[in-house]
Amino acid sequence: MSGLPHISNWVDGTHALPAAERVEVINPATEAVIGTVDATSRATVDAIIQESLASFRRGRWSRAEASERYAVLSKAAALLRARIPEFVELETEQTGRPVREMRAQLARIPEWLEYFGSLARVHAGQVTPFKGPVVNTLTRQPLGVVAQITPWNHPLLIATKKIAAALAAGNVVVVKPSELAPLSVLRLGSLFQEAGLPDGTLQIVCGYGRDTGRFLCEHPALAKIDLTGGLATYRAIAPAAALNMIPITAELGGKAPVCLFPSLDVDHAVKAALFASFIASGQTCVTGSRLLVHQDIYDPFVARLESRVRALRVGDPTDVHTQIGSVISRASVDRCAAFVDRAVKEGGRLICGGKPTDVDGKGFFFQPTVIETHPGSDLSCNEVFGPVIALLKCSSEEHIVQVANDSAFALGASVWTNDFSQAHRVADKIEAGIVWINGHHLNDPSSPWGGFKESGMGKENGLEAFESYTKVKSTVINYGIPPTWFDDEIENARYG
Repeated sequence: MSGLPHISNWVDGTHALPAAERVEVINPATEAVIGTVDATSRATVDAIIQESLASFRRGRWSRAEASERYAVLSKAAALLRARIPEFVELETEQTGRPVREMRAQLARIPEWLEYFGSLARVHAGQVTPFKGPVVNTLTRQPLGVVAQITPWNHPLLIATKKIAAALAAGNVVVVKPSELAPLSVLRLGSLFQEAGLPDGTLQIVCGYGRDTGRFLCEHPALAKIDLTGGLATYRAIAPAAALNMIPITAELGGKAPVCLFPSLDVDHAVKAALFASFIASGQTCVTGSRLLVHQDIYDPFVARLESRVRALRVGDPTDVHTQIGSVISRASVDRCAAFVDRAVKEGGRLICGGKPTDVDGKGFFFQPTVIETHPGSDLSCNEVFGPVIALLKCSSEEHIVQVANDSAFALGASVWTNDFSQAHRVADKIEAGIVWINGHHLNDPSSPWGGFKESGMGKENGLEAFESYTKVKSTVINYGIPPTWFDDEIENARYG
């Protein structure tokens, strides 16, 4: 592969010597190899973690003043904001997502660095109402070396969300980006160094998830694992984490219901469904992959939806007019096709789409697809992670709530209605970590993000994420209780 750029791991403030084994990174819209990264061995992973642990113990970052953490994260935000165009180009190339999506999404990413930097600066400890002449202070300390496993669908966004929270709390971070889209995350190493982050505080390690990711998560010196991925990945790493008593935050996907009620104008309902369902070619953890439509608007909704979906522009992601880009790989195309095949065999009605496609004979593309199906079907219950959407006709508000909750996943859901009382009533009943009313995909660094059931545990974003990267120390200061327990004839000696 001579002539292709190779980007090696970012370790201790520099790109390390390249590994013997490499991973090709492919542009999914053109099938061209755009670079290579390291396939990191267990021995190298172990050495990086030991170096990271030494960095943490030296305390250059873990014991830094909150004002220093704030300054570094704020500077990193400014640097990232100035370089958004180059990151947009890179994200589009490695993910196949339309450039119009990448420009909108990446423009907001510096906000996560600013938010968590500010949170580090203002976060205060506590003094409890401890009984008697005692002062009890609660202080938060960083955990240590934390491992972060990030996905390919939002490479820069999800990595930055995790990195910002962990660094703000004072940890040393080892990130393992997806081997399918690692290039933008690797570029963060030098950016943080320029912002003033001490070398060895952010390590970026590449390789296959089944190998390098596993080596990382099996190391006993970790203080936390933060994973965005699938349930199978969680189940693969959880036994070792349990053995080593390592806590896990896990965001494991979803099967988000989009609940559409008859008070909506039909055109508005269709626009809601398009936005919820087909952003990122359906490759988000909160893709609106189940359209639960009230029977009173069902027929006109379906007719209008079919027309709009057929008109969606699938094409070159670098074209600003493209609305639907590629999926991430050939395996993803095959997965989408298999879901369509099973849905039809189960009695589903293919309304539009349903086939692989390409652009100029190349690329991993799949037609935007809508299939009318029934609750309990394979398509209704399982995550596709592609532009294949289940459409279900529901008879009532109660039926919509029942179908929405009839899933092993519970990450996100949206409720679309002009009835104020209904909006609150339904949102309260839906089982999901995030419920949007008259919106979908809405995200903010201050808003906790995480699901229930098989969608995972713990939260990204907000105070919850920051505190999950800390441990609480209770310091009890006695200034008036004498240690007289074993003296003779002492009354009211205090034990507890």
